[in-house]
Amino acid sequence: MVAAIDGRKRWLALMILCLGVLMIVLDTTIVNVALPSIGADLGFSETSLVWVVNAYMLTFGGFLLLGGRLGDLFGQRRLFLIGIIGFTLASLACGLANSQVLLIGARAVQGFGGAVVSAVSLSLIMTLFVEPVDRAKAMGVYGFVCAGGGSIGVLVGGLLTGAFSWHWIFLVNLPIGIAVYALCRLLLPDDRGQAGSRSLDMAGAATITGSLMLAVYAVVNGNEAGWTSVSTLGLFALAALLFAVFIGIEVRVSAPLVPLALFRSRNVTTANVVGILWAAAMFAWFFISALYLQRVLAYSPLQVGLGFLPANLIMAAFSVGLSATIVMRFGIRVPLAVGLLLAATGLMLFARAPVDGSFVVDVLPGMILLGLGAGMAFNPVLLAAMSGVAPGESGLASGVVNTSFMMGGALGLAILASLASARTSALQASGMDALSALNSGYHRAFAVGAAFAAVAALLGVLFLRTGLHGAVRHEEEDDGGIDPDRGTQGVSGHAAESAASRI
Repeated sequence: MVAAIDGRKRWLALMILCLGVLMIVLDTTIVNVALPSIGADLGFSETSLVWVVNAYMLTFGGFLLLGGRLGDLFGQRRLFLIGIIGFTLASLACGLANSQVLLIGARAVQGFGGAVVSAVSLSLIMTLFVEPVDRAKAMGVYGFVCAGGGSIGVLVGGLLTGAFSWHWIFLVNLPIGIAVYALCRLLLPDDRGQAGSRSLDMAGAATITGSLMLAVYAVVNGNEAGWTSVSTLGLFALAALLFAVFIGIEVRVSAPLVPLALFRSRNVTTANVVGILWAAAMFAWFFISALYLQRVLAYSPLQVGLGFLPANLIMAAFSVGLSATIVMRFGIRVPLAVGLLLAATGLMLFARAPVDGSFVVDVLPGMILLGLGAGMAFNPVLLAAMSGVAPGESGLASGVVNTSFMMGGALGLAILASLASARTSALQASGMDALSALNSGYHRAFAVGAAFAAVAALLGVLFLRTGLHGAVRHEEEDDGGIDPDRGTQGVSGHAAESAASRI
């Protein structure tokens, strides 16, 4: 694909791919602001309203791995376009929905389209950019879209819902989706898939998709049903059983959906574990701090979105060059660890924010540190997760790391929300006023989120064994590759090019 597209078109293609990804990322948070309006208009109860979010999360989390593998087998461009079509048509159905059933059903289709787009987009970017410097820059842009898109969604959702109606948070996707589809058809050459076999492991696909969907359902329904309830524990047990069956299938079939040899790479395995913890920490930042701003400091949705603006600007600065420069100079291990430690420090600052806090003193410093941390760490995590992966498995690796982020974020948020709720309830029972108890619960969630980020930094330092490029799949093949602590310094041009071609 790279040979068929020149440098300028590649960067334009990156912008279009990232626009498609941004549309998906925005949809995970833009709906939250409009939920009260949706509930009032369509007659949702408090219990049923959560399915406007949960229906999307179920199919999004369940189909990430399958979407990535289908891209490897049948062409990443083709699957990306299918995902964009599905997501855009489902957005139209959501925007025109006049019943609860239609809206929830369309949200489920949106989740499927979003999963396919998310799973193959990273692989397409890795295929488009093989030069070390260009790849680092491209991953920085992609990282900003993924890390900053959620907070942008709050701002956009507040603006559209306030100025027009909740229908427009979905209808705004139509011109974007049409433009992304048309421009991708023009800019991206067709590919027929690079996997050695075009057969699909149907048994593996069914078991892993079922396992992921059950796990996501258990998480999103856990707070309501109770984390120790029979239904929640039963769902987790059934998800674990299906996952065990899936592993057994993958060991035996000749063309597995997920070749387990992928995880023999220490870099890939470590990056996915770090990604789970990183996502849990970032969800603590985004969702819990948004709750602090809204419920404790009484900010409006628009003010909440503006409150995240400093962090978004910092991440944007990293995405357009700083991240690539740092990675090329220091490799992936040092920026990853430093970024995660900065994020942990920012979360600890939020863990001391008072009930009567001010933006400049109690919010802005944490936002700046978290923006720096996210801008610095996201790119190295993605590069490490895709390192040493054969071209025919790049879509799968992309689906795996996206699944790690999604499951880490969902599980992390569930854990943090439960801890915060338990702390708040205990303090209220002891006689503390409601607002102080609520804030103290958020403090606990921030502190645990900081611990997640710190542990992720430690794992990255201890177990990541490659620099920027992931030069080898097996360590014994590495003779004079990139030092993880020195980036690309001292590496010959041929070695750097060879390294870049393998991730």
